[in-house]
Amino acid sequence: MDWFFWVIIGVIGVAIIIASIIITIDGRKQRELEAEDTPELEPTEVEPPVVAPEEVEPLGDEPVAVEPVPPVVEAEPEPAVVEPAVEEPEAPGSRWARLRRRLATSNNALARALGDLLSADKLDEEVWDDFEMTLISSDLGVGPTTELTEALRKELAIDGVADPAKAKQVLRRELLKLVDPSLDRSLNLTPAKDGDPAVVLVVGVNGTGKTTTVGKLARVLVAEGKTVTLGAADTFRAAAAEQLATWGERVGVETIRSHEGADPASVAFDAVAKGVDNGVDVVIVDTAGRLHTKTGLMDELGKVKRVIEKKAPVNEVLLVLDATTGQNGMTQARIFAEVVDVTGIVLTKLDGSAKGGIVIQVQRELGVPVKLVGLGEGVDDLAPFDPEGFVQGILGE
Repeated sequence: MDWFFWVIIGVIGVAIIIASIIITIDGRKQRELEAEDTPELEPTEVEPPVVAPEEVEPLGDEPVAVEPVPPVVEAEPEPAVVEPAVEEPEAPGSRWARLRRRLATSNNALARALGDLLSADKLDEEVWDDFEMTLISSDLGVGPTTELTEALRKELAIDGVADPAKAKQVLRRELLKLVDPSLDRSLNLTPAKDGDPAVVLVVGVNGTGKTTTVGKLARVLVAEGKTVTLGAADTFRAAAAEQLATWGERVGVETIRSHEGADPASVAFDAVAKGVDNGVDVVIVDTAGRLHTKTGLMDELGKVKRVIEKKAPVNEVLLVLDATTGQNGMTQARIFAEVVDVTGIVLTKLDGSAKGGIVIQVQRELGVPVKLVGLGEGVDDLAPFDPEGFVQGILGE
């Protein structure tokens, strides 16, 4: 029975060996099949990261790693504050020469009437009637028109205009007589006592160019070498104070102002007080453009003048009139004169569209001279009124 046992053992051993061989062969074939199904990828070259070499500072024989120093970021410089450039105003003397040339090239009614008279071949009644009507339409007024016509008729009755040079000479003389060169047209800028500034109060209706005139007047005075302070007492018009301050900055002049709706008399008083403290030569106070029909507003204008005079006397009250308003401007002038005792007239817009006769009429009506005139929109288009230059301009000389 021993041999049978060993035969069984041998068969089992052979079976185990055969099974192991079969399993090994099957596993190898399976791996080869999987390898065939998977595409072969080409190896990718990867660059090693670039590492900045650390700076080392030798210490003995051993290099010592040094921490990298962060870059220094410089702070941006703050923008410089640019001060507004101070302008140098044009000298008053050259202003009038330029304005006279502009007047000479204008075509206002007064210049036209005189030109028509000089160009007439024969001075008959029809010519004189047309002459009178044109003078009246130039806002010369009935009284001055009658005076000028009678004087010219008497002078030109014999020779007529046979000699144009002589006729123009007669026109110049009679017209100059009406403009009245004897009137004192200088601004009274002499303070009542030492240490006080001269005070100029500027009044007028809205739309006449009053605030602009204040700014231009400041330029005239600065050009004459005077120190000036402006008072923005027109607190009812929102842009008035800002507009006046801009004018002042351009010539280095301080403007005293307050919030919209503030008491105008208080602002005017503060401006004069500031002028006293700073020792300036002149304080110019701009007031609201009050309608002459508003009694309450006109009364307030009188209050502004009274309050100013608690600090310093008012030297000048300048009434700004638009030369194009004609008879309506005359009505305004009379009402203002009753309230604040006007001492001088400023005529704006006395250019080609204006009627030059208002210069003569307003002086006759108020008994005060035209002291300043404006003939344009330029910053230096305001000049002291020159009677002879005005007449020469009207005659085209």
